[in-house]
Amino acid sequence: MFSDYLQLGMDHILDYNGYDHILFVAVLCSLYSPIHWKKIIILVTAFTLGHSLTLALAALDIVNIQASLVERLIPVTIILTAVFNIFTVTNDHTNDKNVMLNYALSTGFGLIHGLGFSNYFKAILGKEESIVRPLFAFNIGVEAGQIIVVALVMTLGYLLMNILKLPKKYWTIPISLAAILIASYLLSQR
Repeated sequence: MFSDYLQLGMDHILDYNGYDHILFVAVLCSLYSPIHWKKIIILVTAFTLGHSLTLALAALDIVNIQASLVERLIPVTIILTAVFNIFTVTNDHTNDKNVMLNYALSTGFGLIHGLGFSNYFKAILGKEESIVRPLFAFNIGVEAGQIIVVALVMTLGYLLMNILKLPKKYWTIPISLAAILIASYLLSQR
C-alpha cells in the first residue's frame, strides 16, 4: 500500500538506528546558512534522486553490489562531505559552480546510500506487480523525512548564527568534525 511505503521511507531517514542518513543530511546542510534553504532543499532532493535510482536499479536486478562494500562506503561519503565542508567553509560555496558541484556530489553519494537499503527494499517488495508505486511512495517518505531533518538542522543553525551571532565556520566545522568522528566509528564497525 502507498501509505505503508511512504511511512517506510520516512522511517528510513528518521529512525535513530539508521542515524547515518540523519548524520549525512546534517553535515550536508551545515555548509549553508539558513537563508540558503532553497539550495539546501534542492541538495537533499538531488540526494533522494540518486538514492531512488539505485533502489530502482537494484529492485530490477540491474545493479547488485556486495552489501558489505556498500556498508563501508556509506560512512566514507559522510567523511568526504565533512572534509569538503571544513576545507570550503570560508569560500563562497553559494556561487553557481560550487553549488553544481555540491549537487553532483550529493546525487552521487545518494547512489551509494540507496544501495545500502536496496536489499531490504527488494525483500519487502515481495510480489508487487510493479515497483513504480512503492518506489514513488518510499521516496516521497524519504524526502519528507529529510525535510524534517533539514528543518531541525537549519533551525539550530539559525539560532546559532542569527541569534547568538556565531560565524558560520563555528557552526560548520564542529558539525563536520563530529560527523567525521561518528562516521569513522561506523567505518571501524563495518
